[in-house]
Amino acid sequence: MTQVFRTPDKWRVFLKNLVAEISKLGVDSIPLVIIISIFIGAVITIQMTLNIVSPLIPSYSTGLATREILLLEFSSSILSLILAGKVGSNIASEIGTMRVTEQIDALDIMGINSACFIVLPKVVGFVLFVPVLVVLSMFMGLLGGWAVAKFTTMLTVENYVYGIQTMFREWYVWYGIIKTFFFAFIITSVAAYYGYYVKGGALEVGKASTNAVVSSSILILLADVILTKLLLQ
Repeated sequence: MTQVFRTPDKWRVFLKNLVAEISKLGVDSIPLVIIISIFIGAVITIQMTLNIVSPLIPSYSTGLATREILLLEFSSSILSLILAGKVGSNIASEIGTMRVTEQIDALDIMGINSACFIVLPKVVGFVLFVPVLVVLSMFMGLLGGWAVAKFTTMLTVENYVYGIQTMFREWYVWYGIIKTFFFAFIITSVAAYYGYYVKGGALEVGKASTNAVVSSSILILLADVILTKLLLQ
């Protein structure tokens, strides 16, 4: 990390790489985020409707519970675990391939800070773009729940929308965004570490990619506990 977070040798090259990494790691993840969020939002709504059967519980509770689950956990923590598999494995395998094909050694020989040149655009790019993925996930999850209300007879759209609006706390949205800044840093830095220090051939690159996903997932869960305690106490 001390080698990564140093002033880039050429800012123009860094900004070019930054845009490329935002596109590759962030923009290319949008379809996955949309699909998963819609289906999860729909499933949460269905399960809440089926399980909230007491006449003492108001009918709008389904929308309220769906909103809280999406904002507090799914669109930040669970989504980050999913992105750890996609983005983390991508980073680890890419950098690992560069290591085993001696491209990183070539950069070092030319006097270029290889860690900064390769890793910094990935870390900065994904951390900057991850709030977009979080907000998009929140919206699409709620849209998936709305689709259940619209196209089934399980609950009415009016009750669902009223539940979404009831007792809304804006801080929960910011809470989800703040958490994902930390998660995005964990995903990119851990994956880059495993890829950067690969030794061997193609088999070791695959192992490094797997280890990166497992390690980052564990760290995300640990950070989730700590951040929840700090931000919601």
